[in-house]
Amino acid sequence: MTPEGVAFARLDAGAAQDRFQRLRAPLGVSAFGINLIVLEPGQRGRVHRHERQEEVYLVLAGELTLVLEDGQHVLGAHDLARVGPQVRRQLLNRGPERLELLALGGAGEHRGRDGIAWASWDEPGEGRTPQEVPLPGDLPAA
Repeated sequence: MTPEGVAFARLDAGAAQDRFQRLRAPLGVSAFGINLIVLEPGQRGRVHRHERQEEVYLVLAGELTLVLEDGQHVLGAHDLARVGPQVRRQLLNRGPERLELLALGGAGEHRGRDGIAWASWDEPGEGRTPQEVPLPGDLPAA
C-alpha cells in the first residue's frame, strides 16, 4: 500500500497530446507545474511569457533551441535553462531528432532546506537536519 502523499507517474513521449504530457495532476503536485514537452523535428511552441511563474527546462533527449529576446541558445541532452517570468521565450526543435524536455514552473519564494533525516529506519525520534546525519554506506556491488 502506498503511503498518503506519494504518487507515481511515467513519462510517455508517445502519449503526449498537443505536445504536452501534463504530470502535475497525476502526481498530485500543488507547489509547481511539471510537463513533458515533445517536439518533432521542425516543430516549435508559441512565443510566450508568464506573469509570475519562472520555468526551468531540462532537455532529456534531442536538442532544444531556446529563443529569447537576446537571441538563440542551443541546449543538448542533460542541459538546463532557467527563464524568469517576464522573459518572452519560444521552444524550437531545429535538430534532426525528437526533442523531449521537462518543463518545471513555479512561483513564490523557495523556503530553503526543510529536510529531516534519520541514520536508519530503526532510529527513533523526530530526526535531525540532513547535514547532521552521515551518508549511509553504499550497497554491495551486484
